[in-house]
Amino acid sequence: MNEALGQRKPRWGEPFRLPGAKYDTCRMFESDFLERFSRIHPATPFVVYIPLIGYFLYRSYTIDALAVSTIAGMFFAGLLTWTFSEYVLHRWVFHWMNQTPRGKRIHFLLHGVHHDFPSDKDRLVMPLLTSVPLAVIFYVLFHAMCGVRLGDPVYAGFVLGYLAYDGTHYAVHHFKQTSRIGKLVKRHHMLHHHADHDGGFGVSSPLWDIVFRTMPSVKKLAETKQRSA
Repeated sequence: MNEALGQRKPRWGEPFRLPGAKYDTCRMFESDFLERFSRIHPATPFVVYIPLIGYFLYRSYTIDALAVSTIAGMFFAGLLTWTFSEYVLHRWVFHWMNQTPRGKRIHFLLHGVHHDFPSDKDRLVMPLLTSVPLAVIFYVLFHAMCGVRLGDPVYAGFVLGYLAYDGTHYAVHHFKQTSRIGKLVKRHHMLHHHADHDGGFGVSSPLWDIVFRTMPSVKKLAETKQRSA
């Protein structure tokens, strides 16, 4: 594949393989500057956001003087809120489709690139160029809704949920799962990729797929292959 490209720079969406890589990838942007920010090491979100979680929990206990039970309850509420946000974003934003050239381009940037190149390890977690603005938006939202004191532990739980999503997503694509839970989570996501694009929108948890009856079905495999052809 690389031989066919020769010395030419690949166009966005055009498959090629990086030196030493086992899987195909592609450019997302024609601009080298933007393309650089479309890739991220899978450990980066954890390095950036774990200290943030620690800071907000510390502030909740020492500065805001919240009871441990209150912090735990708000933290869990934030975690649960993430699982719902993950489902909503994946189902109605990432899988939004419009058959115009601009609509197809937007879908490709949001999520289509991952379905086209699901094993591209540099694009399995959210790049900071996307996650940081979202983190700021949700921080403002939670503090507006809950107030500063309660907003801190809710936000900390929400961010932990996001990290669980990123970590789970990378793990199911690149690691063999040996535990019963790991195998179930991986099967759930792989069915979404390969059999049923209209189901399996939860990645870190199938909770909201159960609630909204969108559990992925292996029976839709033939239909999905026909649409992708």
